[in-house]
Amino acid sequence: MREAIHQYFEGLAALFSSVEVTDLGHGRLELSHGLLTAVDLIATQTAVGRKVMFIGNGGSAAIASHQAVDFWKNGGMRAVAFNDSSLLTCIGNDFGYAQVFVKPVEMFADPGDVLVAISSSGRSENILSAVNTARKKECKVITMSGFAANAPLRLMGDLNFFVGSASYGHVEIVHLTLCHCILDTIMSRRASR
Repeated sequence: MREAIHQYFEGLAALFSSVEVTDLGHGRLELSHGLLTAVDLIATQTAVGRKVMFIGNGGSAAIASHQAVDFWKNGGMRAVAFNDSSLLTCIGNDFGYAQVFVKPVEMFADPGDVLVAISSSGRSENILSAVNTARKKECKVITMSGFAANAPLRLMGDLNFFVGSASYGHVEIVHLTLCHCILDTIMSRRASR
């Protein structure tokens, strides 16, 4: 049992150095370069009054809520997650679950806002549809996905972070850590000025 626990953490640690980052043209970026590009994108857009919108299902919804709060409370940026239970059940009931993020993005997104789309599988229809809607609204898009390398979400963002693991726990931990790294770097940069 101890060996299994040791292997769990070794596998998780190895994932951080194997995160794949691509840009809109599918060019590969080194992880630190990709993270700094995300930092620059979010810092630039929020400095001119744009907001950051987070979406995700299940554990990714928890990450979305957590980060929306951290980005506005700690980072001083306008940030929101579209996963309030009333919103989800209303939109799901009235328009279908595939629309639960599309409808809020249609209503609240402004050109230049940043959508952070988080999906462990990278295949959730409601996430993919919301990204397409954000593009139509002229938003910037950052995606975080995992599991299979051919997940459609990993090709849809201005920046795409892919975690090559089939473990929900590992993928979610890495996604959460990437989000924290982006915010902490923005905050550190501000503090050093």
